[in-house]
Amino acid sequence: MWALIQKVYLIIPSNLIIAPKFHSIKKSPLSATLTSSRRRIKLKMAAGDSTATSANLDQNLGAEQQKIIIQNSCGEKLVGLLHETGSKEIVILCHGFQGTKEYSMMVELSFALEKQGISAFRFDFSGNGESEGTFEFGNYRKEVDDLHAVTQHFTAANRVVSAIIGHSKGGNVVVLYASLHHDIPTVVHVSGRYKMDRGIEERLGKDYLERAKKVGFIDIKSHAGEGSLRVAEESLMERLNTNMHEAGLKIDPDCRVLTVHGSADEIIPVEDALEFAKIIPNHELKIIEGANHGYTNHRDKLVSVVLDFIKANIHGV
Repeated sequence: MWALIQKVYLIIPSNLIIAPKFHSIKKSPLSATLTSSRRRIKLKMAAGDSTATSANLDQNLGAEQQKIIIQNSCGEKLVGLLHETGSKEIVILCHGFQGTKEYSMMVELSFALEKQGISAFRFDFSGNGESEGTFEFGNYRKEVDDLHAVTQHFTAANRVVSAIIGHSKGGNVVVLYASLHHDIPTVVHVSGRYKMDRGIEERLGKDYLERAKKVGFIDIKSHAGEGSLRVAEESLMERLNTNMHEAGLKIDPDCRVLTVHGSADEIIPVEDALEFAKIIPNHELKIIEGANHGYTNHRDKLVSVVLDFIKANIHGV
């Protein structure tokens, strides 16, 4: 019987292919430029400058990535960017709710992996960013299927998908993936949700379930505050019926899982991370003291923690 491996740390701050075949491309210059550019963009974002996005970070670094389009099981095109280093092994990154591959956390992690000689691929789930499909409030199973299409694409190209990383909802997706497909040896789960019924009332309002059942949907404002988002009853029920406890128990004991969570997470409480630590075998939990959900002032620490775990578990790095 497998022994439960759990390490808890407290960290103090200090397939359709529409693309050319894989080839090495110019590596992005990562040094002090990354840190200084990131800080300038963060200051702009804090000041309310809407032009300060992860795309600016790419541009400032003179970065070049290879755009790759992969077809999911529904025939929709998933759009992603490959940070190619020429390594056989590759890490796939998954964004969160209403996010995209351009979210600064995904970009910074990709560049950090690239700097270490590890190829990385960040992509938009269906219904998000540049990818085709319709955005849904739930969609957990479909996003798992999207991720599976991506892993199959790279496996078919003779690459080794050595790790998957997900933040927030993307964190749930990588845990669900690992519970269903036992083909990825390393999973990094950043600030994912354990109790799926929590946080919905704050987003949808009181009596959300009754209101959704009455008319079949609820309209709410989008994260960006621009326009509205329609939450269908079916999509809402999918979230409520997603059992993360059951998923955690089904992860293969040979799969190494890292859970990272901020102690000051205002979206998903750190207690959710502690619950994952109880049930996932071969698991490490790292709590970043003072960090919020987006690791706004602790991004460097997050990148360091994730990179150390990836490097320790990828062969040949």
